[in-house]
Amino acid sequence: MNYLINRHTDPYFNMAFDEYCLEHEIGDGPLCYLWQNRPAVIVGVNQQIHTEVDVDYLKEHDIVLARRVTGGGAVYHDWGNLNYTIVGEVKEMERDYPEYARLMQKALCELGVPATLSGRNDILVDGLKVSGFAKRVAKGRIMVHGTLMYDVDVEVLSKVLTPPAAKLQTKGIASVRSRVENLKPYLPHIADIDGMRSALLRILSRGYTDKEVSIGEKGMAEIEKLAKEKFADWHWIYGHSPQATLTQSARLKCGNVTVHLQLNKGLIANCTFEGDFLGNLPINKVEEALVGVAYEHSLLAKQLAKLNIAAYLDGVTDKDLLKLII
Repeated sequence: MNYLINRHTDPYFNMAFDEYCLEHEIGDGPLCYLWQNRPAVIVGVNQQIHTEVDVDYLKEHDIVLARRVTGGGAVYHDWGNLNYTIVGEVKEMERDYPEYARLMQKALCELGVPATLSGRNDILVDGLKVSGFAKRVAKGRIMVHGTLMYDVDVEVLSKVLTPPAAKLQTKGIASVRSRVENLKPYLPHIADIDGMRSALLRILSRGYTDKEVSIGEKGMAEIEKLAKEKFADWHWIYGHSPQATLTQSARLKCGNVTVHLQLNKGLIANCTFEGDFLGNLPINKVEEALVGVAYEHSLLAKQLAKLNIAAYLDGVTDKDLLKLII
């Protein structure tokens, strides 16, 4: 199998890298490469951000949020995670998930890991998930990419993939939560994640006897452009989210307040407040002011700061209301 070397760690670049390799012929025959991201959460193409991720936690801990072009659930990447991508002609690989994943599952077994395939898109060790993968077909080619948890911080993973408690209904696809495990305890003969990376690439490339290919300067420039204009863009990350309805309640200084929000493509399509709260002016002016605003902390804060919130909700500041809304 031909192989590429990809040492980039920017999530937006790597999402663009995958899409480029899927849509462009690079060398002849199937292609594989292994790669890493800096700490990031990557959501599937059909997922609603706010049902999957604690967005505030990500911002507080400088964790990137990105959206990929494949389906499946949200995943957490850090320096203890290794990713793999395999691309080939559809006719060269069966469409069933196990046929794609078996390449990586067999490679892990060759390293001494008792890996098995399970469900739609998981690789398990002793019944625990060590890898999840997803696929996409374009232009007669197929891409399968997935995670390999070598030494992931599972505590952080559990925090970032657990959204704050709220009553939220969405038309998006929810992640299936699984019990996870790292591969490191099963690889005592491998010193670190770079060692696992080298060992797996050696197996996939049949001892490096297959050809190493490259994208070239022109291709890399196209990837950089795609990363900036598509994958790092708010409209792709948040605006691609399916419709959702969010309801949250709190006891504020003015009384009990419940907010109902309808989100569409990352924007507030409808907003309603209800409760036993007191205020001098009708709350509908605040509701109207929020329609069309992106459901994003800084943009909502900017909009609320324009309003005299205490005139609508006695004793409540714009920061109090923002905390309820988001």
